[in-house]
Amino acid sequence: MAPPEHRKSKIGKRPVKSGFLEKLVARLDRVGPGDVQQVVNRLIREKGFLEKVFEALHEGVIIMDADGEIGFVNRAACQFFGLEPEAALGQFISSQIRGLDWETIAKPGRTVSRDLEVFYPEQRFLNFYLAPIDDAEAASQTLGYVMLVRDLTSTRAEAEETLESERLNALTLLAAGVAHEIGNPLNSLGIHLQLLDRKLRKLPSKQRAPLEENLATARVEIQRLDTILKQFLHAVRPSHPHRERHDLHALLNDTVRLLEPELAARKIAVQLDLAESMPPMMIDPGQFQQVFYNLIRNAYQAIPSNQGHITIRSRVTDFEVVISIEDNGTGISPEHMGAIFEPYRTTKSSGSGLGLLIVRRIIREHGGEIALESEENQGTRVLIHLPHTERPVRLLGPPDSVIDL
Repeated sequence: MAPPEHRKSKIGKRPVKSGFLEKLVARLDRVGPGDVQQVVNRLIREKGFLEKVFEALHEGVIIMDADGEIGFVNRAACQFFGLEPEAALGQFISSQIRGLDWETIAKPGRTVSRDLEVFYPEQRFLNFYLAPIDDAEAASQTLGYVMLVRDLTSTRAEAEETLESERLNALTLLAAGVAHEIGNPLNSLGIHLQLLDRKLRKLPSKQRAPLEENLATARVEIQRLDTILKQFLHAVRPSHPHRERHDLHALLNDTVRLLEPELAARKIAVQLDLAESMPPMMIDPGQFQQVFYNLIRNAYQAIPSNQGHITIRSRVTDFEVVISIEDNGTGISPEHMGAIFEPYRTTKSSGSGLGLLIVRRIIREHGGEIALESEENQGTRVLIHLPHTERPVRLLGPPDSVIDL
């Protein structure tokens, strides 16, 4: 057995890794008292240093174990959610932030980015980023989770105003020019197809039948191009919602039918699992069709093979309607998930990076929220949360240290 001083030097140089304490406890019978004291002292120093770093951050930091039990919460997170640090430690995150379904969002290997609106201790617009902490030696084992919370309240109005007045305005001018250049040839093609139709009527029926079939196909394709062009203009042209009572299920079905040719070409199946009863919602139907259009297109574009599928679900609770669009595509990497809603950020070679930003703007203007859950090489799920009615601004007191979202 090596002398204690040799063991001491090895332990002193070894970096502290995830799961180190568990391994140390398992080997206590082979570690001398002096070595244990040195490791404990080092852990205390490193813990104090990391806590000081986390406390200096303006972003909220919450560290939890695999079951969602809070092990650390910094000052910023306590201010965001009105928590008491000592009282929150050892509590489950779902008991401290009401409306946060831990079983749904916490899955090994999956990162989640979601917006939250809280009303206590003051109204704030927050975005949290939840990432798993994997064991360095056993990648399949999740030791816990870290939640980073950013306060978007002060920058939200300014960012949206800048986006609307500068970037989207410039893009709208570009889109108008593109629409004009594409629209003119489409109109010309439509006129020439009408002329061909007149000439075909003069031919014998046997000669006319196959040509009329080709002519009908050309008309359908021109109509599809015209629809895509209008959808593009709706995506980039900022407008205020004109709300009316409308059926979300009808909009979903219409959008799926609109995309059927592209879905069929890629051999992608779409499964609809919709709630039996859906109350009419006060929405802008044109804007929400654009939301569904963008999200479904994003879903099938993320599927590389011809054996993919998209599942669209809806559920109704006492206070909200939830629409989810899930694919089995390539997923989103953690580094891209953190900036998924930033303008001009895209993983597509031909994308503009504005699709999700515009989708979020529309949903927010209807008082809702959007959440993304993704795992690389497994797929992505987008959830739209819409309140039954417009959400009022209210300030609530702390009911047993629990926050109402």
